[in-house]
Amino acid sequence: MSFLYHTFFFDPLYNTLVLLFNILPWADAGIIIILLTILVRLIIFPLSRKAVLTQVRMTEIAPDLATIKEKYKDNTEERAKQTLALYKAKGVNPFSGILVIIIQIPIILALYQIFLHFSEVNLPLLYSFIEAPEYTSITFLGFLDLTVKSIPLAILAAISTFFQLQISTKGQTQPKGNSFGDNLTRSMQTQMKYFFPVLVFFISYSISGVIALYWLTTNLFSIGQELFIRRKLKTSPI
Repeated sequence: MSFLYHTFFFDPLYNTLVLLFNILPWADAGIIIILLTILVRLIIFPLSRKAVLTQVRMTEIAPDLATIKEKYKDNTEERAKQTLALYKAKGVNPFSGILVIIIQIPIILALYQIFLHFSEVNLPLLYSFIEAPEYTSITFLGFLDLTVKSIPLAILAAISTFFQLQISTKGQTQPKGNSFGDNLTRSMQTQMKYFFPVLVFFISYSISGVIALYWLTTNLFSIGQELFIRRKLKTSPI
């Protein structure tokens, strides 16, 4: 498992980071990290695009799902049957987003490990055609040291997380029932919108500025991606 992780995720991403330092010797670490994060997001764009489409379509059929739930609230088997029939009729696969999450886990882990120690070039990990850069700046915009904690970047990461969640959950309706499941769903939706950004702030600040910058870049890309796909759906259904 470790061999596969390094072969397909960690080593390629690490060498790409070093290559960017070689190609852009004028760029500081912050710019390089932003470019690498955007590059990774572009590579997995087809998968994340599918997840966004599924989320939008799940929002569209939410009223139909609520009707089925109410109509067959005492018949679990029939409710499940009618729900699956609705998914099939609308061409929705509610589990398609899971694949995106699974694939992103090793990528995020690799980026996290790389960014955590990016100031130290690990020569044994470099491919034969990749040279170690002569100099790597550890700052962003010339004055923010990314190896230490950064309150401004952590705040920006938290704020961008809040807006990213607001946009991604746009159109979603909360359950109106008073069952345990409905109350739990409402509670989880509220916590995701308001508690998760706070958690992002503390995580970003407690580690280093480089993690906060990565999180900020990812959120901004996700916001742009979400707005682009939703606008595309309005003009011409995908």
